[in-house]
Amino acid sequence: MAYFKNITLEKGMYGVPGKTFTQVLEELDRSENYRDTPLEDLDAYQRQLMRYGIKVSGPQSSTVESFFGSSGSAALFPEFIARAVRQGMESVTKPADIAAAVTTIEGLDYRPITTGAGDDKSLKPVAEGAQLPSTTIRTSEGLVKLHKRGRMLVTSYEALRFQKLELFTVTLRQIGAYICAAQMQDAVDTLINGDGGKPGITFASGTPNYGDFVGLWGKLAPYTLNTVLAGTDAMEKLLNISEFKDAQAGMNFQGTGNLVTPLGAKLIHVPTMEAGKIIALDKTCALELVQAGDIVTDYDKLMDRQLERAAISVTAGFARIYEGAAQGISYSASK
Repeated sequence: MAYFKNITLEKGMYGVPGKTFTQVLEELDRSENYRDTPLEDLDAYQRQLMRYGIKVSGPQSSTVESFFGSSGSAALFPEFIARAVRQGMESVTKPADIAAAVTTIEGLDYRPITTGAGDDKSLKPVAEGAQLPSTTIRTSEGLVKLHKRGRMLVTSYEALRFQKLELFTVTLRQIGAYICAAQMQDAVDTLINGDGGKPGITFASGTPNYGDFVGLWGKLAPYTLNTVLAGTDAMEKLLNISEFKDAQAGMNFQGTGNLVTPLGAKLIHVPTMEAGKIIALDKTCALELVQAGDIVTDYDKLMDRQLERAAISVTAGFARIYEGAAQGISYSASK
């Protein structure tokens, strides 16, 4: 049962195509083998942390130096970095929250599928013997533009070696939040400007007010208005709409922290979004998130304690799925 203590950890475990370090570990030390044991709640990576006595959270968390007691424990450090960054990405509104589908690829070139326009979504009656309406699915002419988003970790081993992992994790989580913010802006840019294969949305003039939301609801049909994206200026205007101030909406915000519009759509704040624009969409069919692998770290530098300039990045892009599944209004922004 202590097989995890005999696994040899090395740099090559980070270079397996299409697999994360933890996935490689799981193949060598499957968690299913630990059912009904004291270790059943740990994954393969967490069992390695236990093996080397490294505690990454809590008041008694270990120091950064604890990762470098041996070559084996040093191999765990890049995955610690990636996991902490992922925690930050999961703690905020992330692109996957507004994407209808998430596609992971191994290269940098990707052509999404697209459907024909016209009568594809019509519900016209079909006479007996007549041909049914068709939906044509084909590969888009344009490539999805992928962006590398990340941060350079600029420090030194001497500056970090005695720092608690609990505190270091706070900084890494913030890096994850920064990455998500940049990706959310990429999603907005795709909706506004198009993806190379489909054009951007056309904005109608608005105030904004409750009537504008009703108009967006109508323009989105037959799609469902379930998500609204707005920058800081737009959020301030929306939060002052009288219909938004009803008691039920206020109780929901105070109880859950979730902002909901009068029409039931989720209101998402995108701080970097251009002032004077509001986007309404059906998140179940508006965007596809395309990501090239997972979080990438300079694992060589991290394992060798060469922390002067170690990169942490994620490469992803977006494609529009159905053109009519996103609509927008524009207004005069606050001065």
